[in-house]
Amino acid sequence: MGIKQVLSPVGRFIVRAWGWLDISRRFVFNLLWLIILVAIVSAVFSRGDKLRDKTTLVLDFEGRLVEQRSGTPSERLSAELQGGSTAQTTLRDVLKALDAAATDPHVTQVLLDFSKFGGGGQASLREVASALERFKKSGKKVMAYADAYDQRSYQLAAQADEVFMHPMGMVMLEGFGRYRNYYKDLFERVGVEANVVRAGKYKNFGEPYFANGPSPATIESESLLYGDLWARYMAGVEAARKLQAGSITAYIDTLPQRMTELKGDTGQLALQAKLVDGLKERDEIRALLIERGSKDADGKSYRKIDLAAYVAQLKPEMPAPKQVAIVVAEGNIVDGTANPGTIGGDSTAALVRQAREDEKVVAVVLRVNSPGGSAFASEIIRRELELTRKAGKPVVVSMGDVAASGGYWVSMSADEVIADASTITGSIGVFGMLPNASKAMDKISLRTGGYGTTWLVGAGDPRLPLDPRVKQAVQAGVDRIYIDFTTRAAEARKTTQEAIDAVAQGRVWTGQQALERKLIDRVGSLGDAIASAAQKAKLEGTPSVRYVEKERGRAEKLIAGLFDSHAPAVGTWLRTRLGLPSLPAPLTEAQRELGWLMDASAQGPLPVSTHVHCLCTSP
Repeated sequence: MGIKQVLSPVGRFIVRAWGWLDISRRFVFNLLWLIILVAIVSAVFSRGDKLRDKTTLVLDFEGRLVEQRSGTPSERLSAELQGGSTAQTTLRDVLKALDAAATDPHVTQVLLDFSKFGGGGQASLREVASALERFKKSGKKVMAYADAYDQRSYQLAAQADEVFMHPMGMVMLEGFGRYRNYYKDLFERVGVEANVVRAGKYKNFGEPYFANGPSPATIESESLLYGDLWARYMAGVEAARKLQAGSITAYIDTLPQRMTELKGDTGQLALQAKLVDGLKERDEIRALLIERGSKDADGKSYRKIDLAAYVAQLKPEMPAPKQVAIVVAEGNIVDGTANPGTIGGDSTAALVRQAREDEKVVAVVLRVNSPGGSAFASEIIRRELELTRKAGKPVVVSMGDVAASGGYWVSMSADEVIADASTITGSIGVFGMLPNASKAMDKISLRTGGYGTTWLVGAGDPRLPLDPRVKQAVQAGVDRIYIDFTTRAAEARKTTQEAIDAVAQGRVWTGQQALERKLIDRVGSLGDAIASAAQKAKLEGTPSVRYVEKERGRAEKLIAGLFDSHAPAVGTWLRTRLGLPSLPAPLTEAQRELGWLMDASAQGPLPVSTHVHCLCTSP
């Protein structure tokens, strides 16, 4: 008797269903590989295309301006599903494109496109502004166009020879500052205690958890910080647009009455303030670019190439026998390993070690863009840099948008520390948190019990009332790490611990302010740091530069390359189909801040509950 005769009708249905499922699975996988194959072939052939004359390079900033793309493909898709944006533009690509286009005979002009721009920190924006100035010295023109400008996009647009805007647009200049959520009353109502311990009068990272508003020390620190950043922003924009000093202040101060006089015409407001050179519809901009350049193959628009395509067709630099290695440290500092976008103590230290042990590498530049995090992980990275110097290879630190607290800690073993004038740095201070929810459990009549052989069993457990001895021990640990921090900083800066303590206490400074307080060696760019490292290694001519980054397998590179182009669209489509809403910005911020308490409660009280983290972001 055959198998089909033995099977019941239900069994035969299952067999058939399984067969169809297997066929469907094979079809999907074959289709996927076909799509990948087509993408590979398309990429190979497109790279071979040569630029034609009178091409416009479109700097289409997609997402936030970063040092390196963060996360894995799956992490980026997850972020998209939650309503976040994963599109990113790397600073190195923008600088490389502008420097190459300046001498490229096929590129006649640059268009700055901010339609998908997600902003960037002050140091990064200033680097791009300098690159635009270098490009303009070639005699080629830069044009900026946007439906509207915020102050980050306008900071770059101001560098253009001509700035255009849609007639219904607005140049929104606000100034710098920040308002935060404060949770004290909420925590008291629900029965939660943050139990923040800290070393440093100005160390305010934990302040939102135990206060209802900023302390006088926070207001003092941030007013000096943001005041310096805003003054430099205004001076830079006014100089680029050839405006009188004080023009931006007047634009903001007279906004209500000017809007009334112009009957709400924001385009005319910007035009009369000389913030833009003209108001044009999108089709008018296309016509202008055709007139100044050339028509594309279809004859319907101008001949152009976008940033990603232009960088892809540039000839790769041939590796030299002697190289300057760049290790990027961007994001929060955490223990262990981490993907790009977060600084893993072990993984970043391994990259530094890899550069040190590479015979072709003669100097190392550490590019820091971090508000800090784990004190232990910061020390692991600093130690590897110290060993690199002991091995005879110069180390130069280049500070990006933020290099504060743990970001400053990792910078303390360098032959030279260079920061942008608008870098946010300092924040030499330490804090710890011992969140406790025992009162919240009382409110809902939930009890906890058990046995421990010593008082340390369950110490720091958020379900149990906080033992004063635990807080005493953590405070002592925080004080000890602060002493270590300031002592190492004093050794690095060749001064006394008392002198460092006077400018430390958790206080943040701009790069210019840090220079005046001898916390860095000089103000400069990433290019300056590379040149300094090459000089210290006695390299002649233009140095060969290589980024030392986590190696990825061929399949991972392929999938990531394809995913990077389509992740935002796929994530948005899925989120729309699934009906997943995007959280409003204040709720997203609260979710992130309360996540810190969750992380702290998951850790033991000693020693990992101590952090060197700054409550600061670059405006």
